[in-house]
Amino acid sequence: MSNFLIKTLLSHYPDPENLINNLCWPSTSRPDIEKIEAITVLIKELSNKSQEERFISKVRSVIWDQCMPLLQMISSADDGGKDLLSAACGLFAVCVSVCQADDVPGQVIHVLLQVLVTRDYGNNETGRFDVDVAIEVTAVLLSSISYDGDIISRTLSCTLSCVKDLSDSIISKIIVRIWFTILKSCNKEAESEVLHQIWEDLLSWHQRDQTESVSARVLLCLTALSDHLYSLETSQNRPDPRRSQRFFRAIQAGLTHKDSVTRKRALYLLTRCVALAEIKKEDVFTSEEPHTDEILFRWTPEKQQLLREFWEDFALVLETLEENQIHVIRPVLNRIDMLVETTATDIQGGLFSPSWLLCVYQRMFHSENKAVMKEGVNHLLELKALHRSAFALAFSQFVIGPLMDVLAESSLYHRALQQNIRDCPELGVKLQIFMVNFFSSLPEENRGSVMLQLIQRLGSRQWCAVPLLFLSQALSCLSPCPLLGSDGLNAFREVLRCTMITHQVLLRGASQCFLLHAALCLTDVTTVSLDEIFGFLVHFRADESLCRGTALWKELCNWLQTNEGRFRLTDGDLGSSVELRTATSNSKGASIFSYVQQRLKTFLTVPANTDQTGSLPDPGEAELLARTMLLTADLQQTRSEEPGLELLLQPLLDVLRRLSTNVYLVLHKTDKSLQLLLRLLQLHRRHSDTEKENEDVVAVTLKMHMLSVVDSVQEFLLRRLSGELRELCDVERSELYLSVLRELVLTYSTVSWYGSNLQQNYIPKLTTHCLRILNEPSEQVEHSTQNPSVSGQVQRVVSMATLALLCDMADRGVLKSQSEAMRSLHSLTNYFYPSSSSQHLNQTLLKPTTATVSHPEDGLLLKDWGRIVAQFIGNQWMCLSFLQKTAGTLRAPEAPEVLRAAVDALALLPGHLVLPVLDFMASVLPQQVVQCEESLCVEAICASWKVVQALSTNPHDFWSTLQGFVRLAFNQGLLQLTEEQNPRITACIQQIVSELMELAQVRSGVFNVLIQHCCETWLPYGAAVGVQSDAVFSTALLHLNILTEACVYGPVFRRDQRLVQEVQSYVEQLGDTCAANTAVSSDNRDDQFPRVCALAFLCRLNPSNRLHQRLMEELVQRLLRKDAEISKSKVRYYSNSIQHRVKNRVWQTLLLLLHKLRPEFVSDCVLSHVCEAGFCSNQASVKYLIEWALILILHQNPSHIQNLWNCFSLDHEKTKTSIRTFLSVLMHMNVLLPKLQDKEVQWRRAVELSLQWCFSHNFSVRLYALLALKRVWELEDARVHTEENLGGLTTVVQACLQQAEAMQNTGNATKNWSRIQEHFFFSAFHPIRDYSVETIFQTFPSLSELAEDEWIPLWKFESFVVFPICTALPLKNHASDLGELQPSDWIQQDKGDLEQEERWAEVQKKITPWKLSVQEQEPELIAQQRAVRLGKLTSSLLVVASLIDKPTNLGGLCRTCEIFGAKALVLDSLRHINDKQFQALSVSSELWLPMVEVKPAELSDYLQLKKREGYWVIGVEQTSNSQSLQDYTFPERSLLLLGNEREGIPANLLQLVDVCVEIPQHGVTRSLNVHVSAALLVWEYTRQHLGQNPAAPLC
Repeated sequence: MSNFLIKTLLSHYPDPENLINNLCWPSTSRPDIEKIEAITVLIKELSNKSQEERFISKVRSVIWDQCMPLLQMISSADDGGKDLLSAACGLFAVCVSVCQADDVPGQVIHVLLQVLVTRDYGNNETGRFDVDVAIEVTAVLLSSISYDGDIISRTLSCTLSCVKDLSDSIISKIIVRIWFTILKSCNKEAESEVLHQIWEDLLSWHQRDQTESVSARVLLCLTALSDHLYSLETSQNRPDPRRSQRFFRAIQAGLTHKDSVTRKRALYLLTRCVALAEIKKEDVFTSEEPHTDEILFRWTPEKQQLLREFWEDFALVLETLEENQIHVIRPVLNRIDMLVETTATDIQGGLFSPSWLLCVYQRMFHSENKAVMKEGVNHLLELKALHRSAFALAFSQFVIGPLMDVLAESSLYHRALQQNIRDCPELGVKLQIFMVNFFSSLPEENRGSVMLQLIQRLGSRQWCAVPLLFLSQALSCLSPCPLLGSDGLNAFREVLRCTMITHQVLLRGASQCFLLHAALCLTDVTTVSLDEIFGFLVHFRADESLCRGTALWKELCNWLQTNEGRFRLTDGDLGSSVELRTATSNSKGASIFSYVQQRLKTFLTVPANTDQTGSLPDPGEAELLARTMLLTADLQQTRSEEPGLELLLQPLLDVLRRLSTNVYLVLHKTDKSLQLLLRLLQLHRRHSDTEKENEDVVAVTLKMHMLSVVDSVQEFLLRRLSGELRELCDVERSELYLSVLRELVLTYSTVSWYGSNLQQNYIPKLTTHCLRILNEPSEQVEHSTQNPSVSGQVQRVVSMATLALLCDMADRGVLKSQSEAMRSLHSLTNYFYPSSSSQHLNQTLLKPTTATVSHPEDGLLLKDWGRIVAQFIGNQWMCLSFLQKTAGTLRAPEAPEVLRAAVDALALLPGHLVLPVLDFMASVLPQQVVQCEESLCVEAICASWKVVQALSTNPHDFWSTLQGFVRLAFNQGLLQLTEEQNPRITACIQQIVSELMELAQVRSGVFNVLIQHCCETWLPYGAAVGVQSDAVFSTALLHLNILTEACVYGPVFRRDQRLVQEVQSYVEQLGDTCAANTAVSSDNRDDQFPRVCALAFLCRLNPSNRLHQRLMEELVQRLLRKDAEISKSKVRYYSNSIQHRVKNRVWQTLLLLLHKLRPEFVSDCVLSHVCEAGFCSNQASVKYLIEWALILILHQNPSHIQNLWNCFSLDHEKTKTSIRTFLSVLMHMNVLLPKLQDKEVQWRRAVELSLQWCFSHNFSVRLYALLALKRVWELEDARVHTEENLGGLTTVVQACLQQAEAMQNTGNATKNWSRIQEHFFFSAFHPIRDYSVETIFQTFPSLSELAEDEWIPLWKFESFVVFPICTALPLKNHASDLGELQPSDWIQQDKGDLEQEERWAEVQKKITPWKLSVQEQEPELIAQQRAVRLGKLTSSLLVVASLIDKPTNLGGLCRTCEIFGAKALVLDSLRHINDKQFQALSVSSELWLPMVEVKPAELSDYLQLKKREGYWVIGVEQTSNSQSLQDYTFPERSLLLLGNEREGIPANLLQLVDVCVEIPQHGVTRSLNVHVSAALLVWEYTRQHLGQNPAAPLC
């Protein structure tokens, strides 16, 4: 409204109040924008003329009655009402400026700040302000009044509090609208005070809470204020970032932040700080932390050039790391070396803090790209600067923290390409060298504390097996140095306890070995006691690492001997008694021996008043003491002294001798003595199993002295197991008794008098007692059912467990078949299968009531009654399995009922108890399959398979259960069933084979169990040849699919599983130096085991046996069909793909069998398939095998040479280059020719065919043909006789060969001619001489560059199976020249002939805009007017490209914006329009598109202007809060802000962005060209807003 209209109104309305009243609106209605603007202009005009109280009062009422309700109404509106808000704020600003003298601004600001404090920014209730509206109104108020310190102070306090809680978008609005407004309204002094208040609040907050969210929020605020913070103005209170240690701590936290935007803000602040320091040229340094000597930032004008280069390189490195692409990052790694060298050189000068380098490494460690992560780790591990003491100390906490964290990533430990499978991974080697250099470089006074923290870090998290193994190995490489005391041993103990529970057994054992070696090297023995040492050793498992007789055990003995007498003695230790102190002072070598004596004495001392009932003592103490006693005995033997074991054992032997005679012996004392006896026997027996040679002196002594108390112990056990155990806690005690009995039997069964007494007296007596308890009279049972007693049920449990143990011992072959013991055990048949009543199958126990429980502990054990019942049922099936195997007592009528009971037992028992049921079913099912219903047999097999599947995640029980199931489902009897006889059973088995193969893809080693069982069943080692063996072998023909799958089975493709297997192979090759290889039994779960097992089986077949020959022929046909199917389904396949691997395995197996096949079968069925395969597209390794097979076939069947000549005459248009396969065969004509008839004719034929293909259009074919011609022509014997008959052909041949040898100036022709002649297949390889298993499975794959996990080294054939010796196919290749070669550059591979494409096909025809000549005809028209003349539609979209500086991107962007009708394109300079590169891509689109110039420095103001005009600023940027393009809905007024090609959107502009939109990506690069990104967003905007307009075609 113009001033003229205002004056006219005022002339007609002399009372301004009435005029204002007329323009006002009801508080409940929503006015028009025009009315708001009218009253705004009126009040503004009146304010210049009148300041009367009535006028001010009226304006005040406008604020509270008009503006505030209107603003609340806008807050609750759904449409946002940006235009209405702008008008309302204009009115509010005018009114507040009029009422400034009153307290109105203070009252209003109180209301507005209250909105921010309550944080109801998601509440649209009527009568409440929205946070966005409150922020805008606050900014308007602050800009409308003169400086008011109180209002500004209250506003700052409130907004600083909001910064800590509200969202980033709200915070950005607070900063831009409120803080910026405050700073603009202040004078210099006030501005400094405001900045100081914000600065202190933010940095103090970050100092208190250094979480990632706080770091991100603080850096957002500081970036927004960067123009004020980095001002050249100086004052006393003004913050100076260059001098603030807290500021740079926040910067470092931001540089390593997970969010890319936060990292960008931190780097932006850092670079601006460096620029400010360079401009001011002052000597500054950070100095806010009095308790630290570290200076994070320093600037000295004298060293400005050095400082500038350092920070430029630092910024460049961090910017490059944002790319996440290793090929981009690797070139700047040398800049990191320069940074390191600069920092290390100035480590004492204080110019550069090493903490900045840690930011670089930590950024690489956090990269999404594992290759970048690995590069960062390798770079740090190889850092030579860490050899300097001060630098190593500065890096120590980083090594303990972030480096250890990143080393937990298993994928880093994959071997390098140049390494073999059994080599230590490259990172493992570097880690060993790093640990040695790092700790040797640390100051001596700091080594112990750093080492302790490192080991504590190991024990503070869960580790995967592979990282822990190599970290432990690296620690074990440290030189002996006394660094650790009791805390160190505790830290090592935590590593063993917390991190080694679920790892693979071999890797876990190897880690234990390395950790123990490290502990021995690093422990200061003068600070630890023997109690602590032996308490630490007990955590190393004998079945995994610390096994007696291993290298580790001997190392421990030597360490104890070396440090004897140096261990700390304390009054609280058991080893510090008077006796021990006296022995130590009198004899240096007696301390450990005396300690063990005292420890044993204390262990066996139990007060006489101890309760005679209750649970067992802790077995851990017996474990510790047993290990300690054996170590001490070996230590005595190492010193060539008397073992002293007899003296050590004497207290134990005294107790054991009194077991059978002293009935008043304290129960806990007997328990402890038996626990110790059990562990000694177990450790002794494990050592005997490990050391197959003669037992040593200590083992003999132990066995001899224990034999003297065997009778006493067994009499005690007999008495206790025969009815004395009556309490629930005695169930656990019976397990101890039975374990002791088992060890006694296994240890002394070979002693004649003991074995005789055991089998003739002891076992029959024990069996009789147990059966007596189980056959309790029925009336007693009936009485007990009313109120079953604990004692009766416990006796039954103990008796059944005892019988199960005896049956298990008999099943192991410990008892003689005709002994009294076996006869007594066979009497169990009458118990389980009584003739007068139903069978005793799946008997359960009656649960006692709490009223019958006499001991307090029994009440707690009663809750575990289900486990006791399950064990009771499992023991029954162990007895039944033994009876069925040895006596076969099951009668035909009983078979279905018993089998049904077995199926029921599978459902009743937990997984770890089902193995006896499976063994029983394996004995019963094949014999009774005829008597039982087929459906019942199928149900039994399926139920067993479900149990196996359920245990697939339980490694402890899975493998034994799987083996039991395989014995059941693939029993010889079931394998003989045919589809005609039992269709349902055979179909069930086939389905299980299929599912088992699927499981094998997930769990490595599953198929190994099946194929090993089948091969041993079909063709047992050493089996006699006969009708029975042929009948068994015939089952292999019925299940040939299993053998076929085994022949093509290979490594799994999951990288984590392959890594574990490769590391296991590395540990295995360490041999006896790693005690785990001795302690842990091999499990044969290698992925190549099935193939090796199947190949060994095939090599054992006898070609003269009809069934063997039939199996080989059917197998060959199946393999050839599999090869043909792959060739048809995949015309081309990648190297080392699954198709490539399977084809390679197929042809390897065919080569293995070729010498065993009948010539008739080869000529009729094999030769044609081999020739046909030669025409298929194959990888190099497969082609070599096909060519080798064809050569061998023709060598064995020379009469079929015509088949080779026919291959040259076939017309294969699509595979012209495959003729090279047959030319390769001609290159080995020297092998074929001696066995051919009509040698001259065949030689001439070879020359003619080779010469014919020398004129092929394909260079590769010509090369092959020339080499074939050369090799054939060099055969002297044939050439002498036929050369004179060739006539003019001789001249042509010689000319061709001369041209081949004289290749000059023909590009790569000469190089290729040399390479193909040196290639192994055409030079060193001889098809007959090199025919061996080694060549087929190891040499050929390696020379043809097949993946190393496809190679089968010889050691696998020698260790996995008993491989037969065969002269026709030896295991090793006697000629060594082929194996010494390396893969050559020439790789024979079909690439095919690419058909030429038409050059101009599918070219899109477009209108040429400049032909319209609009500019020439109407030069006065601007771009928008020209577009309107042509009827072009435009949108409201603004595209801001002021940050882009490449003309090519701008030209393409201009063309895109014009095509899709953007409103305008904003550039940093209009000079780009005249650039030739711009014009080449824009193709005159700038004539039709409005272009606006906005400099980058002016961009912040431009964006704020557009936001006030109602535009939404949309950033094209990847941030943590970005919205996906496919989910985002563009507002009509959208402004696209595009970032720089390299740096993206600057950090200071990000807070002006309303929303960031990113494009969903699935590739590795993670980055699109800025023009492409903009085009996608422009198109999506156009689709949403103009796509429905028929007048706006989108294509």
